[in-house]
Amino acid sequence: MPQAPPSEIQDQPASALYYPISDTKMTRGEGIYLFDEDGNAYIDCAAGTFNLSLGYSHPVILQAMRDQLDNLIHVTSSFRTGVIEGFVERLAAAAPANITRVHPKVSGGSSANEGAIKMAQRATGKQEIVTLFRSHLGQTIATASMSGNAFRSGPIPFPQAGVIKVPDPYCRRCFYSQNGPGQCAMQCVERIADFIEYASAGRVAALILEPISGNGGNIVPPPGYLTRLREFCDQNDIVLIFDEIQTGIGRTGKMFAAQHFGVEPDAITTAKGLGGSGAQVAAILTNERLSGLPSNDHSFTYGSNVLALAAASATLDIVSRPAFLENVTKVGNYFLARLKDMASRYPLITDVRGVGLMIGFEIGDPENAADVALANHLASAAMSHGLIIRTSRYGFGNVLKIRPPLIMTLDEADDVCDRLDAMLLEERP
Repeated sequence: MPQAPPSEIQDQPASALYYPISDTKMTRGEGIYLFDEDGNAYIDCAAGTFNLSLGYSHPVILQAMRDQLDNLIHVTSSFRTGVIEGFVERLAAAAPANITRVHPKVSGGSSANEGAIKMAQRATGKQEIVTLFRSHLGQTIATASMSGNAFRSGPIPFPQAGVIKVPDPYCRRCFYSQNGPGQCAMQCVERIADFIEYASAGRVAALILEPISGNGGNIVPPPGYLTRLREFCDQNDIVLIFDEIQTGIGRTGKMFAAQHFGVEPDAITTAKGLGGSGAQVAAILTNERLSGLPSNDHSFTYGSNVLALAAASATLDIVSRPAFLENVTKVGNYFLARLKDMASRYPLITDVRGVGLMIGFEIGDPENAADVALANHLASAAMSHGLIIRTSRYGFGNVLKIRPPLIMTLDEADDVCDRLDAMLLEERP
């Protein structure tokens, strides 16, 4: 298995920096473009770390932060501020109808997911958590232990007591060897009852999942899966949490993926794209049942930072416009059409899938075998074509991901696809 991310790590100059990085030095960003010290421009198809929903240096976001700098950068969240109050009202209004509460005193996606789980445990009086294969819920000890990849737990033996991991709805590689959507009995939901009966203590508080897997391979669930999962959770008094760290804030062409699939979870976690152009902000959104967790049970110093929330409020104003979300859908559909055309001409592309601007395409062979090495090679080769592309599962997966800033135009998408086509023609085996 590869031990480095897709970018080819070079020998590093002497530095106090703890971790290895690529040899390319970046100096500035604008819109969908990132520029290196030699003036080369790259189209960022990863939107930073999928967190630059409005691209680099969006002028409205920058101005909102400049305006806030003149007043407050930070204040303890025990006080009222217009920024926080405005933000929670905007976010609650943009969420599914059952969501009424917003907890912004979290510092990132990992702490948001942990907080939602604490809320579910408190509300139900139960402790256990169900997660999915290939899930990526965060980098903290708790969220890493809940995530569904062995490479996360191998080097560091995270505790996993009280976590039940069940097969994800990956029809192309169905755990139950079924024949795909509409031709199975939705066993990826129905058999969860067996896991609870035989592999748990029978005290499941919550099931947490990404509506579309992010790092796991951009797996889009089959029609009806999330609806049936909602029913299953209701029948078994299990809190349903949607981890929308990557799918939320317009990524699917809806403000939240829950709205795309027509399902109301009990809680939604959000971060990444909420900051627009890179502000560090996150939040937990819940229904009334999950309200009431004492502040001292889940609060972080830099949660509710007013400078970050000013950026988040401006982001919500922009993304919530119908024309903005319509463009996400239009550009996403264009990408899917172009990629499917490429798949018809390049056998190494074995599947194309996505919703809005959350798109992935698998690299493999006609027998459905995943080619991880080739996927990593293509991600590295993309740099010479002016593209920044990330792979799935931290370089252990075979999916290339297309998740650019949501401001991308059709002309820019056309440019990306032309560059991808040229790269595949040049790099195909």
